[in-house]
Order: sequence, then C-alpha cells, then structure tokens
Amino acid sequence: MVAKTKMNTSVGGNIRKLREENKWSQQVIADHLSISIPAYSKIETGVTDVNLSRLEQIAHFFNTDLATLFGDGKTDAPPVSTHYTRLEKDLEEAEKEIIYLQRKVIQLFDEIHKNGIGA
Repeated sequence: MVAKTKMNTSVGGNIRKLREENKWSQQVIADHLSISIPAYSKIETGVTDVNLSRLEQIAHFFNTDLATLFGDGKTDAPPVSTHYTRLEKDLEEAEKEIIYLQRKVIQLFDEIHKNGIGA
C-alpha cells in the first residue's frame, strides 16, 4: 500500500471538490476513466500515487488544467455545469441566426417567384 503524501492528499482533495461541485458520483468519473470505484476513491483520498497521464485525463474531464488539480484547493475554474450553460447560450444564439437566415431565404424565394425570375 502506498503511503499518503501531502501532495497526493491535496490533489485528491481538489479532484473530489471538482466532482462535488459538479454533483457527480464517483461512479461517473470512474466509468469515464475506465477504472473501478475503489480505484477512483483511492485517487480522491490520496492513497494512489497518480501518474501524469491519468491527471491529464481527469483535468480534461473537468474541463480544467493541471494547475487547478495541483492548486491550493481554491479553484477558480468554473464547474463544468457553467461550461454547459455557456454552450447552451451559444447554441441558442446559433439557432436564432439559423431562423433569421431561413426567413431571409424564404423572402428571397418569394421575391424571385413574384418577379418571375427563373421561370
């Protein structure tokens, strides 16, 4: 068994905090990482000495960087739910633009039809 180190405990705590902020279970993260729940739990509790590639996977999953995982626990990174909210707003704007362009096409088609162009 690997002894807990201060760094492992700190990183694990930061990962746990990100998971809890996003209201995800350990199962969700473990499934994404293709590991068991006990293996993931050992990461959060600092028992496992996590390699860099695994930390990169975790940071990517939370849409954050490694510095956040190694930070002092005061993460400035928004929860992933905030990221989704921004994406939803972007999608809504894109949908409005599509509707506007569709109306424009219909207007142009009506003009062409009314003027007998292309007949």
